[in-house]
Amino acid sequence: MNFRSFGRTGMKVSPLCLGCMMFGGKTTPDDSYAIIDRALDAGINFLDTANVYSRGRSEEVTGEALKRNGKRDKIVLATKVHGRMDDDHPNMAGNSRRHILQQCDASLRRLQTDYIDIYQIHRPQSDMAIDETLRALDDLVRAGKIRYIGTSTYAAWQVAESIWVAKELGLNRFVSEQPPYHILDRRIERELIPMAQTYGIGLIPWSPLAGGLLTGKYSRNTTPPADSRFANVETNPHLQRRMVEAIFDVIEGLTPLADAKGITLSQFALAWTMHQPGITSPIIGPRTMEQLEDNLGAFDVAITDEDRKAVDALVPPGRMVSPFYEADFGPNQFGLLG
Repeated sequence: MNFRSFGRTGMKVSPLCLGCMMFGGKTTPDDSYAIIDRALDAGINFLDTANVYSRGRSEEVTGEALKRNGKRDKIVLATKVHGRMDDDHPNMAGNSRRHILQQCDASLRRLQTDYIDIYQIHRPQSDMAIDETLRALDDLVRAGKIRYIGTSTYAAWQVAESIWVAKELGLNRFVSEQPPYHILDRRIERELIPMAQTYGIGLIPWSPLAGGLLTGKYSRNTTPPADSRFANVETNPHLQRRMVEAIFDVIEGLTPLADAKGITLSQFALAWTMHQPGITSPIIGPRTMEQLEDNLGAFDVAITDEDRKAVDALVPPGRMVSPFYEADFGPNQFGLLG
């Protein structure tokens, strides 16, 4: 395993990160334990979850798996805070000191650990001053409850602002960012990746398979599999905005590239993301052992200059095929669209 430097921290992480969102939800605890053990045996040393995944259940299952296999100290464990954890109380969400401190203690209990390696702010909050968030996180670092702090789905200017504020106030700064990034959405190449390379920010992209669209299970003239994320696309406007005709133009262009290497489309897409400049460790989110085994195959895939040129011809650098995340984060989250 060729481990990679995690930004400016000196830590080393595997080129793929195991995302634990499915664990304790669609994936049963026993299957989750088996998937985690298999991933660690394959060389993955980086796990990512969040308190909001199944309202804490993912953290519980992940923590139990690490307790059973005794490998907590050998892995880099990341979790996130921001999402709503109680529907009845207004302060049970967001990036306030109150919520961060409360939820960090809750995550530590669920994960059955004394410390979290990377504690990430799951989303930016426009009505919250960044120094309020940074001071709370800095206190947690000084208390030994967390080692490093990161962000998820922040724009380049928001990360840069946070670095300036941390410097001005003498606080621990963010060391990582977790953006959406895959062949169908390359917007972070415009500003976020250059910013990360400049300031030593580790990038751990989520959804490198575009929510499953780059797995090879979807084609232009066939009905999505019944157990897939896009099974009810005909009645779901949110999914319809993503599964547009242009997506299939790209898929049909990528398939011969994967076939020529004797690999699956998902392995090609993962390998492409994994080997893009500035990327530290894309997050895979397998629901089944079969999906994990397929994902692990990306470790052995070489991406050539010819492959990159072919992908660029299908989706130019910095561009996006479909408005994947407009409804969630706004059209200017990563720069101008088009």
